[in-house]
This record gives sequence, structure tokens and C-alpha cells, in this order.
Amino acid sequence: MAYQPAIVGSGSDRPFVDRREAGKELAAKLGAYRGRKDVVVLALPRGGVPVAFEVAEALDAPLDIFVVRKLGMPGHPEFAIGAIASGGVRVLSEDTIRWYGIPESQIKAIAQEELAELERREQAYRQGRALTDLQRRTVILVDDGLATGSSMRAAVQAVRAHKPSRVVVAVPVGAPSSCEEFADITDETVCARMPEPFNAVGLWYRDFSQTTDEEVRALLQEHAQRARTGSASHD
Repeated sequence: MAYQPAIVGSGSDRPFVDRREAGKELAAKLGAYRGRKDVVVLALPRGGVPVAFEVAEALDAPLDIFVVRKLGMPGHPEFAIGAIASGGVRVLSEDTIRWYGIPESQIKAIAQEELAELERREQAYRQGRALTDLQRRTVILVDDGLATGSSMRAAVQAVRAHKPSRVVVAVPVGAPSSCEEFADITDETVCARMPEPFNAVGLWYRDFSQTTDEEVRALLQEHAQRARTGSASHD
């Protein structure tokens, strides 16, 4: 596998208006994948879905979701110690766990709780539909940003199990160190912006309000409907 370096974007210090605008800027960096029949865009819900919607629309590619849940530190759930993803993948920050002496029993309890939410989201968004076949496809994994990268790392490992031909990670904004690290586990990593200092994903959006389950379902349905209409017009 020939690894590609992370792509540095404009470096603009103006925050994105919202995730949809961020998706349009990111899509502009992914033009090489437009119109290719082997490309699938996978969004990490919920925040990655509005971004991925714009990417899939611009690339004329199928859009699906790939559910990942962060494992938070006991007592400090906002601090990630790992993540789980569809397909039973678990990624842990072993150094952090050793440093803080977090017992395996606590990690299992947290993972079990997050697994219940992962399964709920799978059911809520897919509504019985199976994951798009990823074998021998070019998979573009999209989220609204890359901070520590634990969730995206779990997603990359889980997607690899589906035997795609290429895995591309694409985000509108990311911490420079995380974007660079991902070049080692992906075929290509596209960070449209890598500001320094980075601090947090939410600082790079004027509107970083939580994406709802209803918005996720609506965007998936809208894209699927347009794809069906486009296919019919070509028949």
C-alpha cells in the first residue's frame, strides 16, 4: 500500500458557517474521486453526516453511515480513552489507560454502555438496511473534524475488515498531529484545514449545534432519493 501524505488546505482562520459549508469545502479537495463507480462515502454520525452529504452530492457517490462510539474516561467522559465501531472493533489508548490505571472491568462497562447506543443508532438510521458492500471499493470516511482521532481510527480498522481497495479519511478540519498520524493507517488522508493552534473541532464552526437523529435520517433519504432519480434519468 502506497501511503499518501495529508493534504493541507487553505489554512483560513475563518470558521465554517456550519457543517454543510464545511462539506462543500472538503468536497472541493476530493475532485479526483468524482464520478467514479467504485467510490462510497461513509459518514460518522451524527456530526459527520451533513459534511458527508455535501461530499457525496459533489462526487455523485453513494452515501452511507458507519457508527463509531467514543469510550470516555471514568468520571471524565469527554476525554477519550478509546472507541468502538460497527463490526465489534475496539480501539484503546493503551498508554492513557496504563497512566491512569483504569481497570479492564471499567473499560468493559463503558464499552457495553456505548455498544447499546451504537446498536440503537444503527437501527435508527439504517431502518433495516444492510451496510453498503465495501469489498473492492474506495471508501471515503468523513467526519466533521479530527481531534484525537480515536473514533476515526476505530472506523478505519473496522472498515478494513470489509476488504475495500482503498480507505480515504476526509475531514474539513483537523489537528495537524492527528492528520499526519493518519497517513500511516490510510491510503490517503485529506484534512482541508490544519490550523495551528487547533484546540477543538467546535471552534472552527460558527454553528456547531448537535446534529439530530431526524436530520441524519432526512439527509440519508434525500441523497438516496436523488441517486434513484439520477439512475432513472440515465436508463
